[in-house]
Amino acid sequence: MRDLNIPSERHPEKAHKPDNAQPKKPKWIRVKAPIGKGYNETRKIMRDNNLVTVCEEAGCPNVGECWNQGHATMMIMGGICTRACTFCNIATGKPTEDLDVFEPGRVAAAVKKLGLKHVVITSVDRDDIKDGGAEHFAQTIRAVRKQSPETTIEVLTPDFIRCDNSALEAVVEARPDVFNHNLETVPGLYPEVRPGARYFHSLRLLQRVKELDPSMFTKSGIMVGLGENRQSVMQVMEDMRAADLDFLTIGQYLQPTPKHHALDRFVTPEEFKAYEKAAYGKGFLMVSATPLTRSSYHAGDDFARLRAARDKALSR
Repeated sequence: MRDLNIPSERHPEKAHKPDNAQPKKPKWIRVKAPIGKGYNETRKIMRDNNLVTVCEEAGCPNVGECWNQGHATMMIMGGICTRACTFCNIATGKPTEDLDVFEPGRVAAAVKKLGLKHVVITSVDRDDIKDGGAEHFAQTIRAVRKQSPETTIEVLTPDFIRCDNSALEAVVEARPDVFNHNLETVPGLYPEVRPGARYFHSLRLLQRVKELDPSMFTKSGIMVGLGENRQSVMQVMEDMRAADLDFLTIGQYLQPTPKHHALDRFVTPEEFKAYEKAAYGKGFLMVSATPLTRSSYHAGDDFARLRAARDKALSR
């Protein structure tokens, strides 16, 4: 039985890699330890419903702030990912269990108990399942809709790279309000940072969402500080807009352990502000670009702003 609290068992494929130094974080990226009544109440609801959150599994720096407000990003389909991206802290390997048919109902129950106005549902990659878990996503969306019809739903999905077109269609047909799939980095870094994925496949996935349902908001994000340069980030923005992406997130890569991809540098807040300005100039309806930006950070507030931005654009 693997103990996922032990790094060598959590990431067996990284255990024999040489250590990479972990530079001290600058003052603009330090956060307080997660404490507080709201944090503890959210944690209890997650435990009572036997749910996994990406907030904990990926070591998100914003977990204290979000959980104190009762916001948590649900991670479905287990806690072990079949990919081995070099930036990610989610446990890797071959999942030993089938999908839990009762999980969609438990997610819906937790959303209702937390009183969420907006929920983000993500997952590990499950390349061991024929449809990549697409129908499980669809069932979870429908379960949340049934118990909390006023809650808006954002999904952050895998790339479904080994699946036929029906996988993506199943998720889109379940009508999430936002479809998010992260490109994560610039194409030149994919072989090292995101092995098993393909940049243009992920881009095409997002483009197909718009083709299937032009009214659905699409969203994607990248990390900086992995070794990219400004020109390559600008090209990713151009590619996203060519695929009609609505919402872009850019955040600082933080190296989870010495065995993970080496941190190239800490990008300054001023550089993030410049990326934000450039992205709006390219036509994105919504941009979040700060050192602590993550896909689901302030997702509810951002969704309200995104919807308002579209309404304003359509009224011109």
